[in-house]
Amino acid sequence: MGNNGSTRGARKPSGKSSGSSSRKKPADGVSRRGLLIGGGAVAAAGTATVLARDKVKRLWWQVPGVEKPRKPGELDYAGATWVAASEANWRRADRPDDFTIDRVIIHVTQGSFASAVRVFQDPAHQAATHYIVGQDGRVVQMIRELDVAYQAGNRAYNERGVGIEHEGFVDRPKDLTKAMYESSARLTASICARHDIPVDREHIIGHVEVPGTDHTDPGPHWDWDRYMELVRRAATAPPSPSPTSSAKA
Repeated sequence: MGNNGSTRGARKPSGKSSGSSSRKKPADGVSRRGLLIGGGAVAAAGTATVLARDKVKRLWWQVPGVEKPRKPGELDYAGATWVAASEANWRRADRPDDFTIDRVIIHVTQGSFASAVRVFQDPAHQAATHYIVGQDGRVVQMIRELDVAYQAGNRAYNERGVGIEHEGFVDRPKDLTKAMYESSARLTASICARHDIPVDREHIIGHVEVPGTDHTDPGPHWDWDRYMELVRRAATAPPSPSPTSSAKA
């Protein structure tokens, strides 16, 4: 199963990512191996009460071989196009039932839209985000929001965050286009609405703000004031009306 590595955004001059391996035990100390082979022995030893039913229910997805039904190509955001990331670059989950989603994490690709898609499809890359937004405003979804993307170099933030990459380079302000800002803001507002995430800078953060990261994206040219205003506008805008028969004619 891949590591918990970070994505392609610019790195700080020194230091290593502190994201821990996804092979570690869950927070309550129950290992996947224990769930698989320890049931009878634990019960015989009189310690089965350690595994409360609600915890077992929330950890079922972590047992190898258990598959929750999925629809191939299903989108969480209607404005996106689906392109699947390699399964080595994310971890199957059942969010928000097993992990609460309370962060949107903003990244910059340090490359082109096409190159970001390509590396997220590469199992050797060991990292990806849920979405990529292009300079022209197009959006591709590569990982379902209910799953954990290896995006931030921090396991806890991976488990609680939805990641959005933006096409470009952190040292080129011209890459941060109007179409990109507006499209990304609509996407972020949609994510916040789906998961009841407050629209503020505590919950919409840059990759650089993730504890322990060695990345600097979205960089000094990312206009947070502009972006947050666009997200707030998108969050409060009335839904677009469905086209009428006369409008279609």
